[in-house]
Amino acid sequence: MIHDQLKAPRVGAIAGIVFSILLIISLVLTRVSVPASPVDAGTWLSRSGSSIHLALGLLPFAGIAFLWFIGVLRDRMGAQEDRFFATVFLGSGFLFLAMIFISFAVAGGLMLAYEAIPGKLVDSGMYTFARTVIYEIVNVYAIRMAAVFTTSTCTLAIRLEIFPRWMAFLGYALAIVLLLSPGRLPWAQLVFPLWILLISIYVLLANLRHKAV
Repeated sequence: MIHDQLKAPRVGAIAGIVFSILLIISLVLTRVSVPASPVDAGTWLSRSGSSIHLALGLLPFAGIAFLWFIGVLRDRMGAQEDRFFATVFLGSGFLFLAMIFISFAVAGGLMLAYEAIPGKLVDSGMYTFARTVIYEIVNVYAIRMAAVFTTSTCTLAIRLEIFPRWMAFLGYALAIVLLLSPGRLPWAQLVFPLWILLISIYVLLANLRHKAV
């Protein structure tokens, strides 16, 4: 049985849960505070400062947890590591995290610039440029790297039996949604952390049951 074979350490599952919760909070705070359109008027800069500052503060810790999650999963592969999928797994994970960091850093830069020159920022055209860059990074590139990471993780999970096959097949389906959704589904960014949360909770519970036997 898969429950008897499961050896993943608790710390990996906990890291996945922490990453998922913090990223979900950051994305939700950003989504409800910042208009979806990259060509909005910029009024959110003066209205939603506290929410965005909280999101910016939580994101680095989400990134640390995600790196820990990747490290534990790779350690779980051990000698059975498939170099091809392991490379795709690592590369897509690092690219996803880097893009999320860059997009939130640009958002933080916009807020600091608005505090310094509130009137000139929007009129100069730099605001529209920065918002468009953020939109493209998150909704075109980062979300597709998340899809690649999900696909490679599911493939490795099936081979190593880290979690049930139905979760892997669900991950494949969600990866297709992520690949095809940019610009179409406003809340599509939440699909990735919710899936990580699902598998992390499963791995944690299965690990606790295994140790209790």
